[in-house]
Amino acid sequence: MMEAVAKKLVVKSSPMLRFGPFKEEWDMTLLGELARVTTGDKDTQNRKEGGQYPFFVRSDTIERIDTYSYEGKAILTSGDGVGVGKNFHYIDGRFDFHQRVYCICDFAPGVDAEFVYHYFSQAFYRRVMRMSAKNSVDSVRRDMVVEMPFPRPTHLEQQKIAAFLSAVDAKVRQLTRKQALLEQYKKGVMQQLFSRQLRFKRKDGTPSRGASATKGAAYPEWEEKRLGEIVTFTKGKGVSKGDIVEGGATKCIRYGELYTTYGEVIDEVVSTTDVNPSLLLLSKKNDVIILIMQRVHVDDLVAHVLEKECWFHLQLPAIAYGNEEFILSKERRVGRCAGEALHPEREPLEILEQIRSTIGEFQFSSQYQQSPVPPEGNLAHLQILRRCGLQEIFI
Repeated sequence: MMEAVAKKLVVKSSPMLRFGPFKEEWDMTLLGELARVTTGDKDTQNRKEGGQYPFFVRSDTIERIDTYSYEGKAILTSGDGVGVGKNFHYIDGRFDFHQRVYCICDFAPGVDAEFVYHYFSQAFYRRVMRMSAKNSVDSVRRDMVVEMPFPRPTHLEQQKIAAFLSAVDAKVRQLTRKQALLEQYKKGVMQQLFSRQLRFKRKDGTPSRGASATKGAAYPEWEEKRLGEIVTFTKGKGVSKGDIVEGGATKCIRYGELYTTYGEVIDEVVSTTDVNPSLLLLSKKNDVIILIMQRVHVDDLVAHVLEKECWFHLQLPAIAYGNEEFILSKERRVGRCAGEALHPEREPLEILEQIRSTIGEFQFSSQYQQSPVPPEGNLAHLQILRRCGLQEIFI
């Protein structure tokens, strides 16, 4: 294993947000003064499925192994690869780690390990980006870690900050899990509702379409029509950014605003124009906006509207991730099994796999599977509360 020591730095600072009676200025030191920084001696090939101990490699994924090289509190982060400055792990126990993973451990007296983890995980990426001449960082030098300027409040204040941020993290995980369960439940209920396996009953016995009804009676059977029989499809006419004026005569919705400004329901239109209304397509009350597009990026239009509101999302990957069933009517359903092509007559599996090999997994996931991933993999979104708190607590 390799180790590094740091030179000393003494500076004073004071954060914007403080807890309780804490008023002392924070000492500024170097990370190497607070803990030991070392690297592992294992390679990815040493992992073992179902192993006894966690094995930290250069990603968010924690592998398993049957050996351990350290026991105690530690922070681990990638030394190279796509996870540089972006994946961080905190552990208190036995574990092993990759030869290109940095381990921060053996914390000095009066240093709270969780406090170091929270500050390091939110500030280290900015540091390595500032020290890089490129727009990305391929690897981390040891001095980037050990000579990183680091705040050192009193031990009691460190513990208070760490406890607060850990509680926020726990709440975020709980709410994320709850959201995932609710979305799964909603999807199941929608399938039952639209297949008419699940029906609501009347509460007040109000007749419908002239028929008599009693309290608790079922609603009448559904009529079945094509969408084109009950709605009219229209396509908007473009309004350029230069045509937008404050206080214009006509309200307008621009394409980009669908994901930067509006949610599922548009209660108020924010932009206006003075373009002649005869050159525009004017909407009517209760119009519905349908987005039909190919996914291209994790931050594309679909991603933004799905994040803002609960849209009905129909996703048709070229190769099925799992067994699928689509209800077209009460009598008609279509589906396919996991691994089957969407349109095998036009693009059979062998053609799709050839395309995947040619354009790469990153492009194929977006354009063909409709599931874009960031270049660095599936990273968790920063939570607003935690981000704002970190910014003010850590200056």
